[in-house]
Amino acid sequence: MSLIEASLHSWLIAPLTHEFMQRGLVVAVIVGVVCAVLSCFLILKGWSLMGDAVSHAVLPGIVLAQILGLPLAAGAFVAGLSCSLAIGYLKENSRVKEDTVMGIVFSGMFALGLVMFVKVESDQHLLHILFGNMLGVRWADIAETAAIAVPTIAIMLAKRRDFLLVAFDPAHARAIGLPVRWLNFGLLMLLALTIVAALKAVGIILVVAMLIAPGAIGFLTTRRFDAMLAVAVVAATLSSVLGTILSFHLDGATGPCIVVVQAVFFLAALGLNLRRAARRAAVA
Repeated sequence: MSLIEASLHSWLIAPLTHEFMQRGLVVAVIVGVVCAVLSCFLILKGWSLMGDAVSHAVLPGIVLAQILGLPLAAGAFVAGLSCSLAIGYLKENSRVKEDTVMGIVFSGMFALGLVMFVKVESDQHLLHILFGNMLGVRWADIAETAAIAVPTIAIMLAKRRDFLLVAFDPAHARAIGLPVRWLNFGLLMLLALTIVAALKAVGIILVVAMLIAPGAIGFLTTRRFDAMLAVAVVAATLSSVLGTILSFHLDGATGPCIVVVQAVFFLAALGLNLRRAARRAAVA
């Protein structure tokens, strides 16, 4: 074995000899793929801030579920969906703009969750809720994440043409008989489910980056939606693998390392996009 091969083996393979790293890598890829698929729709629909709002709003649901002895995922899903519905209602029944409504609702629910968390005795660690604990997940947690993520991905891919038409031209979608309101509501439900799936791995703060970066990378590198989906999934998968291994060698938190790698990929995609634009301008 050459020196280069030995170095690559030490850097890539050696970390995966530990079972906790294997579990972390598996859950990172699952979360990365489901977030990547959804991020393409969020980017095209202009709902990036909606992902931020729903992810922060799940905190009071988590605390309430802890109090009632219910699964934390159920509380997070109900809270996230309630946030989405509240934003939609206030948007349609007030003069306040959508981004303002989102900021008020998610910051209010997040603050409420923090107050509840401090007042309620719990074995949950606040930092794990906020930033996840990817290397501490069990195989049972991975199975739960996959049970949410796989059907979510399947639904998004099966209905991708309808979601795409609603994102680009809701008036035309309504004219041909598509249930625009229900499709929007369905996308909000899928967003809440995705956040629940990612909760234990990356937490309610870092999931925002994973819901935005892959779709943005795909959007910058291609003009076809199916290609955008493919690029987003590949970027999310590579960043999950590289970020997980990087966290082992740096002895750092896995979620933030994955997000940093995604940010690097985004900058590379942005540079490529700017270079293409400069070439087209030069030709013209």
